[in-house]
Amino acid sequence: MFRAEDSVRRRSLAILVGGGPAPGINGVIRSITIEAVNSGLRVIGIYDGFQWLAKGDSSRTVELDIETVSRLHFLGGSMLRTSRENPTDSPQKMEATVRALTQLEVDYLVTIGGDDTAYSSHRLSELVGVQIQIAHVPKTIDNDLPLPGDMPAFGYETARHVGSDIVRTLMEDAQTTSRWYYVVSMGRKTGHLALGIGKAAGATLTIIGEEFRDRKISFTTVCDILETSAIKRMAMGRPFGVAVVAEGILDRIDKNELMRVADLDYDAHGNIRFSEIDLGRMLKNEVRRRMKERGIPCTIVAKDIGYELRCAAPIPFDREYVQDLGYAAVRYLLNGGSGAVVAINRGKVIPLSFSELADGVTGRLRIRPVDIDSDSYKVARQYMVRLEPADFAEVKSTARLALIGKLSREEFERRFRYLVNDPPVKPESEEVGVAGEVPKS
Repeated sequence: MFRAEDSVRRRSLAILVGGGPAPGINGVIRSITIEAVNSGLRVIGIYDGFQWLAKGDSSRTVELDIETVSRLHFLGGSMLRTSRENPTDSPQKMEATVRALTQLEVDYLVTIGGDDTAYSSHRLSELVGVQIQIAHVPKTIDNDLPLPGDMPAFGYETARHVGSDIVRTLMEDAQTTSRWYYVVSMGRKTGHLALGIGKAAGATLTIIGEEFRDRKISFTTVCDILETSAIKRMAMGRPFGVAVVAEGILDRIDKNELMRVADLDYDAHGNIRFSEIDLGRMLKNEVRRRMKERGIPCTIVAKDIGYELRCAAPIPFDREYVQDLGYAAVRYLLNGGSGAVVAINRGKVIPLSFSELADGVTGRLRIRPVDIDSDSYKVARQYMVRLEPADFAEVKSTARLALIGKLSREEFERRFRYLVNDPPVKPESEEVGVAGEVPKS
């Protein structure tokens, strides 16, 4: 017998993941699916972000149900995989994306990703209007999204937890073998992850791009900070340590300087692939060269961490957090909302419009940098071993460091005194040397 309800199409909600992995993605997928199914929706998982949609291909999907996702929140990675495909590259890609979503009969779309995916969602939302309601769940281990109340982006806390355990182990190895480790941490634009790892693990020092404020720096400056930290540690009778360096300092070095020592590769969103530049090796080689020329024994090992963190199993904080975010995204859409980033602040759902969070010039989400004037950063600096004004307050203090560094006191001051400035950058008239062409020590 024909029933009227048989002719009523069941509304559909689609989920896709863009950008790099982050712990907790599967938990968001689970939470969205459970709340959507319980609300009477059909849930479609779209594989590989915008990769296939941008080609007009609507076949790379899977239907999700509660049984499929019920235990997914314990797992790292993304069951829907992810990609960095940028559908905003061309009008053709955007039209193909809309066509594929229309073929799938999508009424609601939840995107999970960082600032690039958020931008793609924003542009898509403008294009489709009321045809498809869209919400974005923000994620990044870089923690650089402007979320309210200093809330972290999901995935950050797990990445910091796993990263600090790695650094803690390296610190034991450094002490046992009397060597240094230079640990380069992910963080394209900000130093949140590097600082969080370094502070939680008690690393010898951490270098982040924000400490140079709005100034460009030379490769020499970063090497000077590392070299003088090693000298100061030797003065303390501890010729070993671990330095955590945010990869984002590469963004502070002039691109012309970088191009002299590295081939620059760009992703689909126009960002330099910092992971393709071996910053740790460059730093290690230069500091070791300086020490060797002056007859100072020094073993340095370069280590990149980041890929080890992105697909880690989420810790309880992120497992709970993403459940709230997934639920909030579905409720926001079903209550008639569209075109917003879903955030949580003090237990309350706060939908933030794309335009509210966007940079007025680029149209992309604003970046949240580390506040180096905050008490939290000042505490971190107090526990680092770096040159301080007190090291130059008395002649004998400076002379001792210079003696250990096998330099005259005058030469030590001339080379390194600027490092106690805020920011630790030489006046432009004194900047010399570029990466790979550093003046002889």
